[in-house]
Amino acid sequence: MEFKFVVLPGDGIGPEVVAQALKLIPVIEDKEKVKFSYEEGLIGATAIDQTGNPLPDDTLEKCMKSNAILLGAVGHPKFDLDPTAAVRPEQGLLKIRKSLGLFANIRPVKTFPVLDPISPLKEHLLKGVDFVVFRELTGGIYFGEKGRNEDGTEAYDHCNYSVPEIQRIARMAFETAGKRRKKVTLVDKANILETSRLWRETVQRLAPEYPDITLDFMFVDNAAMQIILQPANFDVVLTENMFGDIITDEASVITGSIGMLPSASVGEGISLFEPIHGSAPQIAGKDIANPFATILSLAMMMDHFGLGRSAEGIRNIVSNALESGMVTGDITPDNPRRTSEVGDWVRDQLQQTL
Repeated sequence: MEFKFVVLPGDGIGPEVVAQALKLIPVIEDKEKVKFSYEEGLIGATAIDQTGNPLPDDTLEKCMKSNAILLGAVGHPKFDLDPTAAVRPEQGLLKIRKSLGLFANIRPVKTFPVLDPISPLKEHLLKGVDFVVFRELTGGIYFGEKGRNEDGTEAYDHCNYSVPEIQRIARMAFETAGKRRKKVTLVDKANILETSRLWRETVQRLAPEYPDITLDFMFVDNAAMQIILQPANFDVVLTENMFGDIITDEASVITGSIGMLPSASVGEGISLFEPIHGSAPQIAGKDIANPFATILSLAMMMDHFGLGRSAEGIRNIVSNALESGMVTGDITPDNPRRTSEVGDWVRDQLQQTL
């Protein structure tokens, strides 16, 4: 069996962490008796610098012909610090999501006991934290009509959602909850926003199709508090685009390092896998970035390909790496390992144990 995927290293530390995940491909090929073929494409600030376009047509064409995409990171401060920039790296992300129909972003949040001491939360709050956020990815305020008045003194960003957009990701959330602890929490702002009321009505109408799933509701401001106060109470969180963007970044710090969390963006065809962290250009090229989120994103891609043995093997090895101290400086500043050293260790362990 052969699988074809596209590698988008992106900006900053993206190429470094992606390189560590790709070290595992030959091992998986050998152990699973499969074949991978992949090619690289440009995206983000790197693509702007080389082509003027954050997502060149050539990259998009490659993606559309593939089975999956592995992405590093996108972004650069020179664009963040210029509010007048007409072209931005993040536009590449928005375009690829819309073009490929990647309407659901799936972000698991799970604590590792060995990392509890470096989490900003007290250790007793971290026990049993294991939830997943389903964030709608191609609708809402990020994709709505936006603009300013003639003299530039007023601005607007419209937030639009339709019932089908809500239903398709809600079904994913319910189906995933059925394989977990059977609870879905819809996060919205239905006391204020009409779009949130549509979300709540639509999800309520859908819920009877999943009688074994408990559905509850939480306003986003309360959810932001409860993710810190009682993170272990969540199982599957369902929410719209902007709310999901904010609460997943909030949830990411629970683990103790943003460099530990993978994600998948899925639709009806091609899926994209990426770490949730940014491009961190301040440490790019120093061989000190944490590669685990990207390696775990590769594990999610292996699940997508039906190679569950490899996926589970990778996750177990990452846990072993944490226990063994084979970690970068964001986790153990006193005895940090290099990015490339961690990647080599994970590859060798996978070779021995798979």
